This record gives sequence, C-alpha cells and structure tokens, in this order.
Amino acid sequence: MNNNPKLRKATFAGGCFWCLEAAFKDISGVIESFSCYTGGIKENPTYEEVCAGTTGHYEAVRIIYDSDIISYKKLLDIFWHNIDPTDAGGQFADRGSQYRTAIFYHDEEQKKIAEKSKEEIENSGVFDEPIVTEIKKAGKIYKAETYHQNYCKKHPEEYKRYSIASGRTPFIIMLWNKKDKKNFSEPWKNFKKPMIEELKENLTELQYNITQENGTEPPFENRYYNNTEEGIYVDIVSGEPLFSSIDKYDSGSGWPSFTKPLEHKNIITKVDKSGNMIRTEVRSGYGDSHLGHLFKDGPKPVGLRYCINSAALRFIPVKKMEEEGYGKYLHLFEDKDN
Repeated sequence: MNNNPKLRKATFAGGCFWCLEAAFKDISGVIESFSCYTGGIKENPTYEEVCAGTTGHYEAVRIIYDSDIISYKKLLDIFWHNIDPTDAGGQFADRGSQYRTAIFYHDEEQKKIAEKSKEEIENSGVFDEPIVTEIKKAGKIYKAETYHQNYCKKHPEEYKRYSIASGRTPFIIMLWNKKDKKNFSEPWKNFKKPMIEELKENLTELQYNITQENGTEPPFENRYYNNTEEGIYVDIVSGEPLFSSIDKYDSGSGWPSFTKPLEHKNIITKVDKSGNMIRTEVRSGYGDSHLGHLFKDGPKPVGLRYCINSAALRFIPVKKMEEEGYGKYLHLFEDKDN
C-alpha cells in the first residue's frame, strides 16, 4: 500500500466472493477489492480445493480503502447489508464451511468497531435469528484465480443470473424492505427499497427515471432550483433527510445546489464513468436513489457543490417538519424568521 497511512485493509467473508466483491465495487474511498481465500490450513489453495471444503478456507474479499474518504464502520454497514449473518451453514444456495460469514480484523481498533457493529445489528430487530458471523483475527490470504476477479463486471449477465438464482438478491430486497424493524427512532430508518413495480406505481415517470435509472432533469425547468423557502430536502423515495435550505445556494447551474449534506451518513458517493466522463455520483444511503453529482467548484472555504435533481427530492417547510417526523432539525432554524 506504498506506506500510505491513509490506505488500510479490510477483509470480509460473506459466501460467494463474486457477490461480496461486487458489493464494494465503485464505492467512493474503496481503492481496490479482490476475491481471495483465507483462514485455512493449506498454502496456495485452488478454487476446487476450497470448494471441496477440505482446506478450512473461507471465500473472502480483501478491500484496500482510503480511511479519509470511507470509514471502517461504513464498510461494515455495506457488509451487513449484503449477507445473511444468521446462517451458520453457508450463504443462500452455497452450502459449506467455505461459505460462512466472518469479519477478519487487522488491528484492535477494527476489532472494537466490528464488535460494536455486530452488537448494533443484533439489537436492530432486522434479523429474527441470532447473528452467527464470527469476528476473527486476519491471517494470510491467497488471491483467487484471475477468472474470479471482478466477475460482476467481466460477466455481468451471468453474475446477475447467479445472484438472483442463488437467492441472495431476493433475500436482500425482501429483508431490507421489512417495515417492522425495532429500535429505530427515526422514521426513514424503517425504509428499505420496494420492488420495482411498487416504485413505478408510487413515483412519477420523471422521479423514477432520475432516482432509479440515473437520469438528469433539464436545468431551470425543475421544481426546486430557485426555491428559497426555509426547510429541509428529503429523498423522494425513502424520506431520509439529505439537505437543508441553510446550505442551499444559487450556483447558476439551474439545479438545486448545496454546499454540504444535512446528514453525511445519508449520502453515498460513487465513481460515475458514464457519458465518457469521470464524475462523482451522489446517492442516498437508505433509499439508494440517484440524486445527482458532486463537484469541487462550490463556494469557499469548502469548495463543494452538491448538484441535485429536484425530482429526487421532497421539500419539507419548517412549519411541517415536526408533524412529518423531522422535529430534531428544528433547532437549525430557531434563530431565523420563519
């Protein structure tokens, strides 16, 4: 890692490494993720040997990440959202010890964060059965064969079919769409993404295109680009709070522009290479909605511009924030003339 103190390692096992590797692709701050074997007794195991379950290895993913951009806790959140941590016999259609889930910590700090994260997921009420994912000290890894690396990008159709047929994709969608989660005090944390049919029923054609198909609305011809009323902007799909009018400014771009998020934890950034450009995409954390893009031409001192599509947002004025469950943010406007 070129002795760069910002670059750190994380290692997770979550069943088929194709799927777990895919979960960390294009995440801002993730420099590299690759499939590997770890935890076993045989040196240089082959895929066939690991699949036979005789070497003691796990199928795992090694991640190299920039700790200034993404935290270890955020990586753990992504991990939990892509596995069944209650399954002691494997993951979905893949059975055997090689497909068990585990967090391999690289230092005591990671161990403490992992233990706390596991405790939080156990207490969240998301899973009805006990969490069996182990937390183990990281050991030697063996990089998997070239064929298995970046499988989701090299064979996208085959990967998609496998992820669905194995039961992983349906499980994740069904689980995180549950409405009965416990111990969440904030209403948007009860949300997980509905099925496509439900989204199409509840969103306008433009809202669906923007949030689900990464579309872009015309500049100056959208609802909020020149809105000056005080309040907050939430995800049109999930309702999670994203931006505040306090941080909104007229960028001249024709789209709503903000200098910073209201809740950084509700914002995810990814590398966007579409349209023969390299940009930073902005998505919502709970709804996974495409919101817009992040640019570095904003006002000083921070210099950031979150350029967001109006169709991805719902505006909640100050006078309605309490009744709609966003009262915790009213203090931001207490000294202002509403």
